[in-house]
Amino acid sequence: MELDRRIERAADGAIVLRFRAEERALLREVCEELEELLTERPADPALRRLFPPAYDDEQDERAYRDLMGDELMNGRRRALETLAGTVDAERLTAEEAEAWLRALNDLRLAIGTRAEVEEDTLLEGIRPDDPHALDLELYAYLSWLQEQLVEALSAG
Repeated sequence: MELDRRIERAADGAIVLRFRAEERALLREVCEELEELLTERPADPALRRLFPPAYDDEQDERAYRDLMGDELMNGRRRALETLAGTVDAERLTAEEAEAWLRALNDLRLAIGTRAEVEEDTLLEGIRPDDPHALDLELYAYLSWLQEQLVEALSAG
């Protein structure tokens, strides 16, 4: 394994995690923050990004939310719980890795919304005086992890 990589596929096909203690703590913390957002701030703009409208028609959208809303929310929560619950593991099963992928994506979407990330936002050379600097750095880190996880899942 390359030393700078945190996630790779082992020769036996398992997904191997190589995080430092502070990275594991950070991942736990951002999972807790998103869970809090899901639970306590349902009107937060970041959640609109996580749960975009499925229909233009307001009545159709309301019916869809009534039918699928709990299932969508529970799926996001399960993925976050899996990431938080396995963040100290050295290896992930394929199912856990898929949940990590969903959770990392949700975290990126929520943080990206808060940091006002757009397609043309440059994540290299973030200025320390940028009011969103910490969120942008976290977004870049989570994007880097997501890329590694996708590569690991695609390998072999």
